[in-house]
Amino acid sequence: MPAATPELVLIADNDPEIAEFLAARLRADGFDTALARDGYQALAGIALRRPGIVLLEADLPFIDGLALTRQLRADPATASLPLILLGAGPSSADKIAGLKAGADDYIAKPFDPAEVSARIDSAIRRHREVRESSPLTGMPGNDRILRELQAWIKRGDPFALCYIDIDQFKAVNDVYGFVRGDEFIRALAECVYAAAGDAGAAPVFLGHVGGDDFTILCLPEHAEAVTGFLNDHFARRVRQLCEPRDVERGYIEHADRTSRRLTRSRLPTLSTGVALSTVRRFADAYEAVAEATTLKSVAKSHPGNYVAFPEGRAPGRTNRRPVFWTNDG
Repeated sequence: MPAATPELVLIADNDPEIAEFLAARLRADGFDTALARDGYQALAGIALRRPGIVLLEADLPFIDGLALTRQLRADPATASLPLILLGAGPSSADKIAGLKAGADDYIAKPFDPAEVSARIDSAIRRHREVRESSPLTGMPGNDRILRELQAWIKRGDPFALCYIDIDQFKAVNDVYGFVRGDEFIRALAECVYAAAGDAGAAPVFLGHVGGDDFTILCLPEHAEAVTGFLNDHFARRVRQLCEPRDVERGYIEHADRTSRRLTRSRLPTLSTGVALSTVRRFADAYEAVAEATTLKSVAKSHPGNYVAFPEGRAPGRTNRRPVFWTNDG
């Protein structure tokens, strides 16, 4: 189904009856629509209305659909705009030409309006997922994490939100450079995937908030295992990514950013805060994130790989204070 805020669909077709018929169906499905009769009108409509997706008839007057598709893809402002070509027939050659020109999809006439609506929704969803994913790791970003967490809360599903952060990451960037720093982030992403698999944590949703912050959304009974596996995996990767001399002596030596004096930082570890819906009822995703963030800060006040659970019942144990699971590797 379309998103809560209706997406604007620009329909560029030189047959007014087809365009109006399709527009009426899309409006009934919850989309907003705008019409264009030729290539110039389509370009003007895209510039002025900024649609969420464009349907281009292949045989538009003045600028045909293929040429217009190439022009839009060559412009940085519209290079990623979702675009579907409407072709005159089911010819494979036409479909291939349209896709090579940069179209996200190709629909041959005559078409089923219900199928067009479904393909529009699918194209918008794919575009949103790509836009909201981390370019460094390819994992879902902050907006998708919040939507998924809100969905779990709305359904009433029990959950553990594990909020993960790399300790001593500034030292890594200062000494090894940002390229190596990016390698640490990608390595942590790989460790997050591996840990979820090792723990059999299904259902699970993995996300990259940004920088060196990650999330794991899983069932409460899986939180201890998945964070334990994560610490183990990451400790091994740290030894691979750090310089052998630093691994041997157990610290990274670098100049303090303020005083410029030489200082020593422990090898990178992980601090994780775990918000549990079985301990506290959260009104929305933001409350759960705030709880996990607070616990992550508590974990960061302790050396080594620490996982902080909230007061109350942690997975497999009953405690009246935050619980810390540590693995110094």
